[in-house]
Amino acid sequence: MSLPVRDFYRSMADRVGQTLAERGLDDKILIQVGSATCEHAAGSQTVEEEFARHIRASGRKDIVIHRTGCTGRCSREPIVGIHVPGLIPVKYERVNRDLVHRIFTEHIQNSTPVVKHILDHDGETLPEREFLFCEGARCQRSGPSLRDRFSALLEARGIEPHRVRVGAASCFGACGISGGEPATFVLARPEKVLYRLSSDEDLVALVEGHVLAGQVVERLKAKEEPIALEFLERYGDVSFFNRQSRIALRNAGVVDPESLDEYIGCDGFKALTDVLARRDPEWVINELTKARLRGRGGGGFTTGAKWALARKQADTTRFIICNGDEGDPGAFMDRSMLESDPFNIVEGMIIGGFSIGAQKGFFYIRAEYPLAIKRIQHAIDVCRANGLLGQNIMGSGFDFDMEIRLGAGAFVCGEETALIRSIEGERGQPKVRPPYPTDRGLWGHPTCINNVETFANISAILRYSGDWYARIGTEKSGGTKVFALAGKVKHTGLVEVPLGTTLSRVVNDIGGGVSGGKKLKAIQTGGPAGGFIPAAMQDMEVDFEPLQKAGSIMGSGGMIVLSEDDCMVDIAKFYMAFSQEESCGKCTPCREGTTRILEILERITQGKGEPEDLDKLHRLSRLCQRTSLCGLGRAAPNPVLSSLKHFREEFLAHIHDKHCPAKKCVALIRYEINAEKCIGCTICARNCPVECITGARKEAHVIDQEACVKCGNCFDVCKFAAIDRV
Repeated sequence: MSLPVRDFYRSMADRVGQTLAERGLDDKILIQVGSATCEHAAGSQTVEEEFARHIRASGRKDIVIHRTGCTGRCSREPIVGIHVPGLIPVKYERVNRDLVHRIFTEHIQNSTPVVKHILDHDGETLPEREFLFCEGARCQRSGPSLRDRFSALLEARGIEPHRVRVGAASCFGACGISGGEPATFVLARPEKVLYRLSSDEDLVALVEGHVLAGQVVERLKAKEEPIALEFLERYGDVSFFNRQSRIALRNAGVVDPESLDEYIGCDGFKALTDVLARRDPEWVINELTKARLRGRGGGGFTTGAKWALARKQADTTRFIICNGDEGDPGAFMDRSMLESDPFNIVEGMIIGGFSIGAQKGFFYIRAEYPLAIKRIQHAIDVCRANGLLGQNIMGSGFDFDMEIRLGAGAFVCGEETALIRSIEGERGQPKVRPPYPTDRGLWGHPTCINNVETFANISAILRYSGDWYARIGTEKSGGTKVFALAGKVKHTGLVEVPLGTTLSRVVNDIGGGVSGGKKLKAIQTGGPAGGFIPAAMQDMEVDFEPLQKAGSIMGSGGMIVLSEDDCMVDIAKFYMAFSQEESCGKCTPCREGTTRILEILERITQGKGEPEDLDKLHRLSRLCQRTSLCGLGRAAPNPVLSSLKHFREEFLAHIHDKHCPAKKCVALIRYEINAEKCIGCTICARNCPVECITGARKEAHVIDQEACVKCGNCFDVCKFAAIDRV
């Protein structure tokens, strides 16, 4: 064991501990304000300035504004967290200047939360105490029944729900400390105590000791605190967060992304210290192999195996690359991690460089992410200045440095060989494989490429062991996966759940179900290269193989919820248009195949489709899948093939009936005036841009279908529901 490395980290941690103690965050009232791209766009800077003004005016020294990264709750920003010592943390949504004043005067100064504006809170008052029962796969063996019996005990003791709340949370990541026996982990707040329960006697002891006597039951306390605990403590009682298991996102929305001290205060660079002290790259690779960590960029190749392939090459000049070229429409997982927890990604990269024997690392980030670029560059500079990058890292004798290369936004550059060509200054086009990058990659040398989320998991795995990480996922895939949940769902944002979680749990339990009271129609995963999962299959587990079997892919983590108002033909056309536009044009199957498929879909949505078009779509799609050069072309037909498989009746309605059931395809929509409902107010005629509506005042009007451009203005302005869209 290398003493210089341990001593280096110990001295750094001691310095950080003194700095954080001087700031006294644990003893002060904490106001958390997000500082990522989405929060800035929603007005978080104004909110932060308003809180600062109130603090100055009050003259109080016990209140601290704490800047964090992205919380991942996009639809409710700006979000502000209030942490008063001894009280349950609270998150406020859509905070503006007026709400800042109320939060400061009522909650901070008078300890009376502004209940109406608390994120996802539907009660009249906040509980004095709450107990969150883990719903992980292993805890569920005794979890639901224990939770129900605990609630029954509280009721029998006459304890009112507003005093003590019993809730559910996703996997705490505590499986490794369960001792191998069935047990359920319970987090008690605001005391921040993690209990391990396994019997009715434990439940009685918890009620009588903790609830009634107000004392921590020492014999039931878990011996260690899992990685997910800090996140749950900081986020308060919000089901959107409690039902997640955040590992890759564990520091997002918790630490200041520009503070090395805060990252080290959360055990940052402890994993790197252990790795450099052991001086055993094989140990790292073995732990990743035991963890069953698979690439989170979409391919799902085992990370440990990829690193082992690069390490065994005879060429000792090696490179490691972090792929931050996130191109899927609506996906922002990588951007959030780069902006919110940059030091964690840097640490994962350094560990990767040591493990494969690389001397240089590259961040490949699209230029459209200025804040992510700024924070990664800041993290690199700070690490280099503190001996964590460059020559003789932490006194270990290991030399490693990194730099950023910017991408121009080409979707195809997410493919490994195209990304390498882009870094080399060439046009971003894929190469024929083999040879694979691990054999001959950047400038002809062995190169490992992993995406941002993969690197975000590395330090957690090495801190808690590969066996611990593997327990959280499935038999073939360990750990968690981050999804960008969007579309027709109530709660959009970033969601991290254990692999094997059902789609229904993500969409309904965490996302709150389909917005507007509509019915779920399909769930699209994997971005433009993914497919559609019909509502009837929503209980399917999220994992690489089940999704592929259903005609979709995991991809980098896009998840779009579609309702009954969405047209599957039109959505398939949208994704095909994206793939056709982003095709690099190097190979004929992708260049010409996507163009011809798009032309057929255009005809169908315009009402000009023929029955034989469906066979043509299927044949072209299969040809494109089998013969395209890279993953973009091979996966581009997935939306078409999956929609044909699961929603063929919609294609037939467009072709045979010249009708769009979802009323989305403009060419197939007709606006007709119901003579019985029309009172002749003329508002529709006055708003028609082509003057195709005629009729006298107080008499039913008529639409000239030949002249109608189907803009929908008449439908929108009619106050009597007299216009039908058919």
